[in-house]
Amino acid sequence: MAGLRNTRWCDAVSSGEDRGVDEKSTQNEKQKQSRLTHIAAPEGVAPGTGYTQVVSGTGKLIAVSGQIAVDEKGELVGEGDAGAQARQVFENLNRCLAAAGATFDDVVKLTFYVTDVAHLPAVRVARDAYVDVERPPASTAVQVAALFRPELLLEVEAWALVP
Repeated sequence: MAGLRNTRWCDAVSSGEDRGVDEKSTQNEKQKQSRLTHIAAPEGVAPGTGYTQVVSGTGKLIAVSGQIAVDEKGELVGEGDAGAQARQVFENLNRCLAAAGATFDDVVKLTFYVTDVAHLPAVRVARDAYVDVERPPASTAVQVAALFRPELLLEVEAWALVP
């Protein structure tokens, strides 16, 4: 049950440290000093729709394991509803990034695993509520035969760089 283990890991990291106002101010300052470069269309490569072809930068690398549509109790959210599952997945990603001192502004790469590419429009709506659509991260979407629980429709992992 990798997804449940990952949720518990995020909870453990976030509860292990009391983040005060000073740290939040520091995080906001880091966001303003973004050292990420987005290259939408390198020479000879067509631009992507809704993603950036290349994102580079320097800083501390953060890898967030694939998140699934379960709440903090490990219960499925949105059975059969790709939009509801995507919203929960992105909220889980948001919490995991915060536990590591990052935000979606720091995300350089998202990888989407969906059981049907027909779910991608709903996934994009959820994603767009969290990412800067003018400077989206690099992305890969893969249709898979199944995820580890049959009621899951998607899983999303994230890579981020913080200064």
